Amino acid sequence: MAALSVPTHMKAWVYHEFGNTADVLKLDTNYPVPEINENQVLVKVVAASLNPIDYKRIHGSLKALNYLPPSIPGYDVAGVVVKVGSEVKKFKVGDEVYGDINHKALDKPKNVGTLAEYTATEDKVLALKPKNLSFLEAASLPLAMETAYEGLERAGLSAGKSIIVLGGAGGVGAHVIQLAKNVFGASKIAATASTSKQDLLRSLGADQPIDYTKENFEDLPEKFDVVYDAVGQADKAIKAMKEGGHLVSIAAPVAGFPDAFFLLTSDAVILEKLNPYLESGKVKPIIDPKSPFPFSDTLEAFAYLETSRATGKIVVYPIP
Repeated sequence: MAALSVPTHMKAWVYHEFGNTADVLKLDTNYPVPEINENQVLVKVVAASLNPIDYKRIHGSLKALNYLPPSIPGYDVAGVVVKVGSEVKKFKVGDEVYGDINHKALDKPKNVGTLAEYTATEDKVLALKPKNLSFLEAASLPLAMETAYEGLERAGLSAGKSIIVLGGAGGVGAHVIQLAKNVFGASKIAATASTSKQDLLRSLGADQPIDYTKENFEDLPEKFDVVYDAVGQADKAIKAMKEGGHLVSIAAPVAGFPDAFFLLTSDAVILEKLNPYLESGKVKPIIDPKSPFPFSDTLEAFAYLETSRATGKIVVYPIP
């Protein structure tokens, strides 16, 4: 199938300088569509989800790593392949795909992200969209689900081991609970969240929901084989860990635990490995009730993300 007709310019949310998202992120209706190289595909974006790393880059928190504007935010994508590079064998034009477009979260992330009508990325980070999921649902998954999975693998979670998840109702934490239960076979799952999210924790598979507004998880007499810190409470997290246990953190490096902190390596292999669990419904997308935000309301979506009160993922859809 030949490449679909692709315009030379597109609509995209772009920032040309660092600053507060509401001040610097602007809708550009005439931004150049990215070119692809031989191992890349061009994707017509249908839906994209937001992640904290998006606004951290906009704010300039990572500028020391030489991430210079102009940039289009967005890591997660679900869409349709409209052009393939000469070396790409994995996909063809018309394939419905999803993924996190940046192989290494902080290593030369792409300046043309997913909050645009088109984005270009390597075929190795994309997988075919599960047939039972909508583009909206698929876009919510890649970065959060892959991060959850990589952390559990790093921590050595396996059948019969216990785990506590700090921030169990967030984008990553909601997947940690589901994967720990349905993929890794954890014997007991505890998780923290606010009062209104206790039922969600149970529905995800938590055996012991903990309301952090009423109870200090670090004071529990029971300790855990694995502590997964998705919120940045490393000092407390260590107190919840069994002797010889494992700590993983996606929030910040942990003093005394040099291997605890990690940044995702995006790889379609994880998405493909989890595809049976997605198609069987054992692992489900968790999308915040306020989603989706239409493309025109992307600034409102970011404002909500930056409150840190979202349940699951915030998705922008449809993208024109």
